[in-house]
Amino acid sequence: MLPWKACEIGDHIDDVQTPALMLDLDAFERNLTKLMGHAKGVRVRPHAKSHKCPEIARRQIELGAIGICCQKLSEAAVFAQHGIKDILLTNQVVGAQKLQRLAQLAQTIRLGVLVDDLAQIQALGQAMAGQRHRLDVYIEIEVGAKRCGAPAQTAGELAQAIASHRQLNFAGLQCYHGAAQHLRAPDARAGAIANAAQVARQAVKAVQAAGFPAPLVTGAGTGTFWYERDSGVYAEVQAGSYALMDRDYADNTAGPQDVRFEHALWIKTSVTSVAQDNVVIVDAGLKSLSVDSGMPGVADYDAFAYLRASDEHGVIGCPANQRPQLGQWLSLIPGHCDPTVNLYDDLIVVQQNKVVDIWPIAARGANL
Repeated sequence: MLPWKACEIGDHIDDVQTPALMLDLDAFERNLTKLMGHAKGVRVRPHAKSHKCPEIARRQIELGAIGICCQKLSEAAVFAQHGIKDILLTNQVVGAQKLQRLAQLAQTIRLGVLVDDLAQIQALGQAMAGQRHRLDVYIEIEVGAKRCGAPAQTAGELAQAIASHRQLNFAGLQCYHGAAQHLRAPDARAGAIANAAQVARQAVKAVQAAGFPAPLVTGAGTGTFWYERDSGVYAEVQAGSYALMDRDYADNTAGPQDVRFEHALWIKTSVTSVAQDNVVIVDAGLKSLSVDSGMPGVADYDAFAYLRASDEHGVIGCPANQRPQLGQWLSLIPGHCDPTVNLYDDLIVVQQNKVVDIWPIAARGANL
C-alpha cells in the first residue's frame, strides 16, 4: 500500500504526482456511446480485461451492455463482488480448486465459461454436480488465431457432451479472432473476419446437425467488430479496448467501414533529467507502462519519440528547439492498454483539467 495517493479529487491536473494513469472522462464517455450506437442489433458484452475496473463495467452496462467478459476466474470473482451479475469467462478453466471455485461463483451470478475439449466438459460436469444453478458453457472454435479452439466440425459432438450433464447449459459458440485485431490493412482484417465467419457458420451447422437449435455466436474485438456485426452469423460482440484505446490500435490503417475511437487513457509522466543531449528522461519506465506492443506515443508532440525504457526511466528523443524543461509533464499513449492498466491501483479521472474521480482498478493482478 502506498503511503500517499497521486492526487485527490478536486486537484488540478498539474498537481497530479507522476507517473500516474489518467482517464479523459469526456473521451471515454464518447467511446462508450459510440460503440453502443454502432452495435445495430447485436448484443454488446465488453471485455473487462482491458480495464479491470468495476466502475467502467457498471457504466458500460448502464448504456446497454448485457454483461461483461473476463479472462481469468479471479478477475470474474472481483467483478462479481462489485455487483456485476452476468459474466462470460472467455477462457478454459483447469484444476480441481479452480473448478470448485467456478462452480461456487456460478451460484451467485450468471456465469459462462469456454471449452474446446471433451475432458474439460467432463471435469465441469463433475464440479457442477449437485449445484443448484447451472453453468453456461460455450464451445470455443478455432477461427484463425491458432491459439485455443476446437475444429468447427467437432462442435456437434461437444454440444452433445455438454447437454449430457444436468448442470451444464450449452450456451453458444465463442468465435473470437484475436490476431485479426491488429492486422494493419483494412482488407487484411476484413478477409480474416470473413474467413472466421465462414468457420463459425460451419460450427453452427455442425451443432444443428446434432439436433440443437442455431446457437448464439459471440466474439469480435475493437479492431474488427463491424465486420462480425454485419456477417449475419455473430449475435454478440466482445470489444474491450475501445473504452480506453491505445497506440497499437491507432496504428491500424482505417478503412471506409472502420469505427475509430479516441485515446481516453494516458500516462502522466514528468521530465526528471535533461543532462543528456537530444533526449530527456521521464519517470515512466517499464514499471509504469507495457512495451509488448511497442513504445508509447507522446501526445501533442509529433516530433518526440519514446526511444527506450528501463525499470523506472523512459528516454524521449526531441528536437533541440522543443526540448521540455526539467519538471515539465508529458502525456504518453500506451502501446497496449491491457497490461499497462494492470500496473496501477487507481485510474485518475480528469475533466476540464480537474480530477473529478478516482476509480480503483479492483481486479489488478487477478491472474488466477
